[in-house]
Amino acid sequence: MEDISKNIKKVMIIFLVCFVCLISYNIYIFVFRGEKIALSVYNNRLWTDRKQVLRGSIFDRNMNVLVKSKGIKNKDQQLEYMEGKTCAHVLGYMDSIYGLTGLQKLYDKELMGKRKGLFGFEKKYNNRVGLNIQTTLDIKLQNKAFNLLGNNKGAVVALNPKTGEILALVSKPSYNPNNLRKDWDKLRKDKNFPLLNRAVSGMYAPGSTFKIITTVCALENIKGIQNKVFDDTGKLAFNNKESLKNYNGEVLGKIKLKDAFIHSSNVVFGSLGVELGGKKLDETAEKFYFNKYIPADGIIIDNSRFPELQGSNDGDIAQSAIGQGKILATPIEMALVSSSIANDGVMMKPILVRTVFDNNGKIIKSMIPERVDRATTPQNAVIVKRYMRDVVKEGTGKAANVKGIEVCGKTGTAEHDDIPNIDESPHSWFVGFAPYNNPKIAFAVIVEDGGLGGGKAAYIARELIKEYLLK
Repeated sequence: MEDISKNIKKVMIIFLVCFVCLISYNIYIFVFRGEKIALSVYNNRLWTDRKQVLRGSIFDRNMNVLVKSKGIKNKDQQLEYMEGKTCAHVLGYMDSIYGLTGLQKLYDKELMGKRKGLFGFEKKYNNRVGLNIQTTLDIKLQNKAFNLLGNNKGAVVALNPKTGEILALVSKPSYNPNNLRKDWDKLRKDKNFPLLNRAVSGMYAPGSTFKIITTVCALENIKGIQNKVFDDTGKLAFNNKESLKNYNGEVLGKIKLKDAFIHSSNVVFGSLGVELGGKKLDETAEKFYFNKYIPADGIIIDNSRFPELQGSNDGDIAQSAIGQGKILATPIEMALVSSSIANDGVMMKPILVRTVFDNNGKIIKSMIPERVDRATTPQNAVIVKRYMRDVVKEGTGKAANVKGIEVCGKTGTAEHDDIPNIDESPHSWFVGFAPYNNPKIAFAVIVEDGGLGGGKAAYIARELIKEYLLK
């Protein structure tokens, strides 16, 4: 009997442990995983709700309508995208066959008029009408950026450096979400990837725009670097086979850091990279959130990548210091780099939503600007700001000059080898901000296969600044 009693106790203990584990797992699912499960594209109950609730509208910062519901027809929600291709990537689409993307996905519960409850989601407002969203976008600036890119592939990102508000976010080629079902097969097979949001997911060598970060690294780690005199002979040799040259073999002679930045000397910045070493470059790049998740509201940003350089040869380190080699950056990452310099070294959280409000105009949610981190000191930011101003005044970025406005910028001519055995034109980069004394807009422009950074990209930046600051 005693053995039977012991066995019963053991069985009861096992059942008790299993019961506790089951309860704990259910609590974990409800509390920590409930929202993700509820918002899953595979949740058919949500798709039923989306076909019943009149979806909220999306507006730009000046309350111009960008997306609105035309009602529910044939048991399906009919949305009208007022700007078509212009805002396709940033606002995304909602389709019962192809799912949700962009802002439509990230703010789906608000557009459905729902809020988070204790165990998932529950309806809070009129169960037939969703909430509305006022974005930070300036539709005039968005349209200008879209048109300036023309038939080129690339991206344009513009931010308010003090608040992190996204003023424009454009990716080309684009698609028309109003014709999504009709065009889907063609879009999916298109080798130019029109469904890819290049602004937040496109990965490019940043070229000489990365010299902003290398300059910050040098200011932080090399005493007296501003007064050091470099001898730019036009070529930096690492061994009998490997060397680094300036664009078109230009020889700049005896120059200081400022002039090396203004004229984008590969020789000087390559030598700086070797002197600093891979570890220091990596530390500074990560202060600007390379290799890190960038918190944002209304968008998801892919991580830009700075390579592991410890143990690498001098050639690889030098290439990294000038933004080549294995470095990859998204356009919004480089916009945030220039924005951080403009904002005295502080990176602000990129935000796409200003307010969420109901049909009576009552504000349900307002976004407050948030600081992500300090990328560098105010003193170093001031030095780099001056250098960037002089790039436009007298250096490689003269094409971005706007009469009456002190524009600050950095050109980038990024070599790439995407198609084997074909001589490809470099990508054209221009990043910066304006005006110098009180920055109101920071930006990054990339034109794929666009040639010199002081060409197409600088021109687009100039016209963007004129549209925003001289309107």
